[in-house]
Amino acid sequence: MSSQSVPPVLAEVTGGLGRLTLNRPAAINALTAEMVGILRRTLADWSETDRVRAVLIDGAGPRGLCAGGDLRAMHADAVSGGTGSLDFWADEYRLNAEIAGYPKPVVAFMDGLVMGGGIGVSAHASLRVVTERSRLAMPEVGIGFHPDVGGSWLLSRAPGEIGTHLALTGGTIGAADAILAGLADVFVPSAHLPALAAALQTADAAGTVASFAAAPPPGDFPGSRTWIDECYPGDDVAAIIDRLAASAAPGAQAAAKEIATKSPTSLVVTLRSIRSAAGLANLREALDREYRLSAMLLRLPDLAEGIRAQIIDKDRRPRWQPPTLAEVAPTPQP
Repeated sequence: MSSQSVPPVLAEVTGGLGRLTLNRPAAINALTAEMVGILRRTLADWSETDRVRAVLIDGAGPRGLCAGGDLRAMHADAVSGGTGSLDFWADEYRLNAEIAGYPKPVVAFMDGLVMGGGIGVSAHASLRVVTERSRLAMPEVGIGFHPDVGGSWLLSRAPGEIGTHLALTGGTIGAADAILAGLADVFVPSAHLPALAAALQTADAAGTVASFAAAPPPGDFPGSRTWIDECYPGDDVAAIIDRLAASAAPGAQAAAKEIATKSPTSLVVTLRSIRSAAGLANLREALDREYRLSAMLLRLPDLAEGIRAQIIDKDRRPRWQPPTLAEVAPTPQP
C-alpha cells in the first residue's frame, strides 16, 4: 500500500466501540482539513446508530495523540492573505463543540504529546485519560497566536490562576497537573491502554475507565500554586510579569523570563480571551469568540513570523511587531 493511500484517520467499530485513530504518526498526527472532515462525518454517522455505544479517540505511533494543526499551511495563508485557515478553523471548532456535546461517551487517550488542536479533539471528551507519557500544552503565544479550540474556555475554568499561567507561558504539563488543571480526568499507565481499549468494546465506558484508573506520578502544581495564584491575577500582562520577576520563587522568575519571549500582541489578546471566557455561558460562545480572534491574528504580522521562527527557519529568534507590550495597540473586542 502506498503512503498516499493510507487514510489519515482510521475508523472502525468493534463490539459497541467506535474507534477513531489519528493516523499521521510521522507528523505526530497533526490535524489537516481532511482529518477534521473525516472525524466530523464519522461521529455524525455513529451518533445515529445503536451499534456504537461509545467512542474512543487515540493516535497512531508512540509520540503522541496530536501535535496540533498544520502550521505550515497556516503560515502560507498568513503570508499570502489566503483563507484556507479560516475554513479549517471553522470546521475544527465545530468538531470541538460536537465532541463536547456528543450524545454518547467519548473516551480520549491523551497519551504522549497533546498540543493545540490535539487538546481540542481530546480535552472536550467526556472521559479523558492521561498516562506517564502525557505532555499537554497550549503553546500558541510562542507563534503569535492564542489558545483556541476551546482553550480559552478550558483554561479560564482551571483552579485559581493555573489556566492563566499555562496560557501565557505556553508551558507543558504532565498527567497529574493536567488532571488538577481540569484538562484530563484519570491516569492509566500506558501499558494498560490496549487492555482498556479492548474492555471498552463490551463494557460501560465510565465504569471501565474508572476500573483502570491509578494514581499518577506527582506533578508540579501542588508546590507552585501559591506563587501562581499570587502573581497572575488581573488584566495587565506587564504587571503579571513584574510580579513574577519580583517573586522569591525560582519557578515564578523562570515564568517571567519565558513569558517575555512570547509575542506581545498574543499575550495581550490571550489574557483578554481567558478573562472574557470566564464569563461566557458555554463552550460554543467561547469558540465563536476564538474564531474571531483567530481571523484577526491571521492578518497581523506575528503569526507568520512566529511560525517562521519555530517551524520554517527554526532559528527560534522571532522578530515580533511590535516588540514590546507597551507598544501593543488596543485591539477591538471581537
